[in-house]
Amino acid sequence: MSDYDKGSRGTTDHEPARGAFPNAEEPARLGKFNPKSRQSVGKLVSSVPRLASQLAKDEIERAKGELGAKAKLGGIGAGLFALVAFFAVTLWAVLITAAILGLNTVFAPWLSALIVAGALLLVMIIAALIAISSFKRMKGVVPTETIASVKQDFNAVKGLGKYE
Repeated sequence: MSDYDKGSRGTTDHEPARGAFPNAEEPARLGKFNPKSRQSVGKLVSSVPRLASQLAKDEIERAKGELGAKAKLGGIGAGLFALVAFFAVTLWAVLITAAILGLNTVFAPWLSALIVAGALLLVMIIAALIAISSFKRMKGVVPTETIASVKQDFNAVKGLGKYE
């Protein structure tokens, strides 16, 4: 007599463990649904609309989250480039003032204007480098993680791939 026949929870090659999931919906709810598990055709067919609907909702939420994070990085980069543009306009005005004052006097007024222009230039460079870094971290606007997840879901429906 096998361990299975003696009432243990062991499995044979052709049957799932008894009592492992008393509620038929529990594996899907726990994220442990395996499309290769043995269920009746009726149960499988009746669960398709619910599972497809839940899968679609989950993937939409995942895409929203991923796009939101990328939009935030893009917003930071755009805001810093706006700051760079503001300082560029200000720098232009200061440089013009410095050139005018430099021609009218020997040193004092234009030298102070060039110091201000140098400080503004330094701020512009730092802001531009941070903005470029933010755009590089964005890595495009395509929700790559969501696309990979959807491909994995289609493979699961086809019965391809590994399952836990």
